[in-house]
Formats: sequence, structure tokens, C-alpha cells
Amino acid sequence: MAGSMNNKPENDLKGTTQLNVKPQKQGVMTKLRNYFFTGLVITGPIGITLYLSWSLIQLIDGWILPWIPEKYNPDTYLTVEVPGVGLIVVLIALTLLGFLTANIAGRTLLSIGESIVGRMPLVRNIYSALKQIFETVLQEKGQTFTKAGLVEYPRKGLWAIVFLATNTKGEVAAKLEQDDEMVSVFLPTTPNPTSGFLLFVPKKDIMELEMSVEDAAKLVISAGLVSPEYPKKLAGIKELEGEKGPTHKADSKTSS
Repeated sequence: MAGSMNNKPENDLKGTTQLNVKPQKQGVMTKLRNYFFTGLVITGPIGITLYLSWSLIQLIDGWILPWIPEKYNPDTYLTVEVPGVGLIVVLIALTLLGFLTANIAGRTLLSIGESIVGRMPLVRNIYSALKQIFETVLQEKGQTFTKAGLVEYPRKGLWAIVFLATNTKGEVAAKLEQDDEMVSVFLPTTPNPTSGFLLFVPKKDIMELEMSVEDAAKLVISAGLVSPEYPKKLAGIKELEGEKGPTHKADSKTSS
């Protein structure tokens, strides 16, 4: 009697274990669909990146190659076209131009050219605006778009991701006259983060994020589908699990 009572739970346990481990069979169409989407996820970003890169190279080659003399053009001596020659020429030319502009003679010529442009009514406005944008974006020591944050927009209780640009300066800062420091932020739109809104927000109303600007951009582009991992949250879960482990053991000992 005792033996049968002891064997019964073991048999029930084995049956339960086999029931839980038993895999669920998938149909052929389901497997094919999963394989298709897996291949699409892998090849999609690679294909789009290669297509955009190739299109950019072809565009630059189409602009630059007609200006290169035939005796310096590799396509004159080769049976096949060599892509990227125009891009290499542009990179070398920009580097040489920067080198020449860095010395006194180059700066003198640049100032003369800027003074000539400054006398043209419409062109001077376009040139000065573009120059200021490029200098702000490309300066090495600037803090342009190095942080991401959250602001309540378009109303209280709703939050939007913004990219912190710089401290608000000039007439805008003087007119606002806030007690707290004002920050100029860019609020991108989804799924195209290149368009958006320029906002002037008090620094106290900005919740800075630890994620990088690249991760924040991925979050915006994917409409919230691609969310970066939060190391502190993962560490907190592990600590919580570590604290619960010994507690459960102590409870089991007490109950026994």
C-alpha cells in the first residue's frame, strides 16, 4: 500500500514533465514564413545601406569625372569603370583646401572672398547662415546634439524625445528673461527625424537621458519599436532577484 502511494506521485511527476517538455509542432508554411522574415530582417538593412552608398558614389562620380582630364582618369586605361574615383578626388581636394586655408595666405584669400560675397544682397544672407550652421555642427569642441532628453510636449503628461543643441543665446534668451537657464532643443518627428521643431525650454523642465543620441534616433525612427537596453534597469532586476533568493530560502526553512 505504502509502495503504491510512493510510486503514484513519481508517475504523475514524470507525466507532467513529459507534457511540459513536449515541443509544439509547426506547420511547413509557418516555418517558411519565419525563415522569410528572418532573412528579410538580415538582408533589409544591408541592402538599403549598400544601395544608398552606391547611389551616393554614382552621384559624386557623375559630378566630378567630367572635370577630370582623360589622361588622369583611370577609366581611360581600364576596360571597366572604377567606381568611387570622384569620391576620392573630392576627399583629397577638401583636405588640400583645408590645409591651404589653415595658413596665413589662405586665410587672407578666404577673407577677401568673404568680403566680396558680403557685398551681394541675397547671396550674403544664404552664405552666412550656411557657414554658421556648418561651423556649429562640425566644431570639435561643441556640444551639438550630444545628449538626448525628454520634455512634456505637446501638453502636460505627454512626453517627447528631444536632442539638446546648446544654451539659448542672443535676443531670444534676452527676451525670455527666465530665472532658469534656457536650452535650445530639437524635437524630431517620427519616422523622419530630419524634420521637427526648434523649442526653447527651461533646463529644469528637461529630463536628460543616459542613452546616446544614436539610440534615441533609432527609437524615434522605429516609432518606439526599437528600444535600447537600460543597464541600470537590468542591474536592478538582478539585484532584486538576488535579494529574493535568500529570503525564499529562509521562509522555506521557517515553514519547515
